[in-house]
Amino acid sequence: MKVTVLNKQIQVTPADALIINLFEGVQIPGGATGAVDTALGASDGVPGDGAISQLLKLGDFKGKLNEVTVVYTHGLIPAPRVIVVGLGKTGDFSAERAMQASGVAARKARDLGCKTIATLAHGAGVGGLNTHAAARATIEGALMGTYQFREHKAKPTGGKVLDEIILVEYDAKKLDEINAGVREGEAIANAVNTARTLMNRAPNVLNPVAMADFASAMAAQLGLTCTVMGEDEIKANKMGGIIAVAQGSANAPRFVILEHKPDTSSVKRQTSNVNGSMTQSPTAQFDKPLVFIGKGVTFDTGGISLKDPGGMEAMKGDMGGAAAVIGAMQAVAALNLPRHVIGLIPMVENMPSDRAFRPGDVITMMSGLTVEILSTDAEGRMILADALHWAKRYDPAGVVDLATLTGACVIALGEGVAAGLFANNDDWAKQVLSAAGSAGERLWQLPLYAEYGEKIRGDFAEIKNTGGRFGGVGTSAYFLKRFAETDKGNDAYPWAHIDMAGMTFCNENKGHQVKGAMGYGVRMLVELARSA
Repeated sequence: MKVTVLNKQIQVTPADALIINLFEGVQIPGGATGAVDTALGASDGVPGDGAISQLLKLGDFKGKLNEVTVVYTHGLIPAPRVIVVGLGKTGDFSAERAMQASGVAARKARDLGCKTIATLAHGAGVGGLNTHAAARATIEGALMGTYQFREHKAKPTGGKVLDEIILVEYDAKKLDEINAGVREGEAIANAVNTARTLMNRAPNVLNPVAMADFASAMAAQLGLTCTVMGEDEIKANKMGGIIAVAQGSANAPRFVILEHKPDTSSVKRQTSNVNGSMTQSPTAQFDKPLVFIGKGVTFDTGGISLKDPGGMEAMKGDMGGAAAVIGAMQAVAALNLPRHVIGLIPMVENMPSDRAFRPGDVITMMSGLTVEILSTDAEGRMILADALHWAKRYDPAGVVDLATLTGACVIALGEGVAAGLFANNDDWAKQVLSAAGSAGERLWQLPLYAEYGEKIRGDFAEIKNTGGRFGGVGTSAYFLKRFAETDKGNDAYPWAHIDMAGMTFCNENKGHQVKGAMGYGVRMLVELARSA
């Protein structure tokens, strides 16, 4: 989709629809919305006499968050229709809410058959966002809110689609910030939509090899370094967890390493987060890389410990963590962030067969730890464990792993509500939580008690791959913690584990989310790369 910036008054801008906004409780529209209202008035040039004011007086539009209405202009301005979207109460407003409103309004325009829309930057001025942040949130929300996955349709290019989004700004002094925000919003939204596309693809289309090929092609396009390990190299590196999970499938495993290493020797980091606050630090503090690890189980049957078949089709999304890391690395490269970032992505398919690993097996991991298998459906932690051990070679400043790991986390925090965070370092946890907050992605820290470690103490090996039904989200995190430790049991690096099992698929169009894959985690990781 084409995204442009135009220095013009929005009421005279040609487009299939104009998108303007109002806060809840406003009685007389002001600013650019007021200018459109005046242009649609019965009395030329009289404020508060336009079609939008009439909606407010009649109580037909209240400005509630994501409320939307359409006003037809009858030739009074070049655009045939105006879409008014509510921003909610000013005291509750944030960049995330600007994104939601932008997504709702742009989707409404698309569904009306519009090809070109012209929009204001939502939330600048009264909303409290600076120009850059408002422009970024507006474009990010619009591109996410109008995303469609049609690859598996008989006519994949059919249906209603937007061709162009024009962000209109009348004040020429603001254009540099507007353009910067637009380009950031575009890069990040495209990265989220990449993660969504990967998750939405059918598992017979997206197996480990196909996913690795996608990552490799993306890296080549954007200048990332990409290394893809095949089955033989995985075995040569004694990645026992990846080998065990993959051995039941005809689709071979892959281990992908994506690396973004810019030359930052003579620059300082200065970036604005999604809410507009600035950070600036000398790059000498950032010589050590950040490492992002994503669980890439392209389909999870549960293996020999077979899942209930009801709803198993959703297990194509068990690579949501890997999709988030691929998307984040895409955005980091597209924005050319001055931060050394590495993405590690183990990719497998967990299938039952005569070759599959079994309950009762003992697996020797890459770290040398032995693991007693109690459930082959606790497979994600097995492949993440090898990746966590691999990360030690980079002496990282911090590591985050993302995984659709446990149903227990969904029960604890709810579906589509929040992901769970565990960490071995309080300062690192605060940085990850701050990045999530800035990105508008909900994350809640859970405790990493030593008692969880007792529950996974092995009888026939050093540890078990599950601690049983109760406390499953905590025991799974403690399992991973063991592989972020040195041989002496000390923390090898600051580590955070994000269980995003409840943040995979959305059941309805809501704000900038659309039915299907959510793309959770991409924006948080990008914010972390900008600020940590």
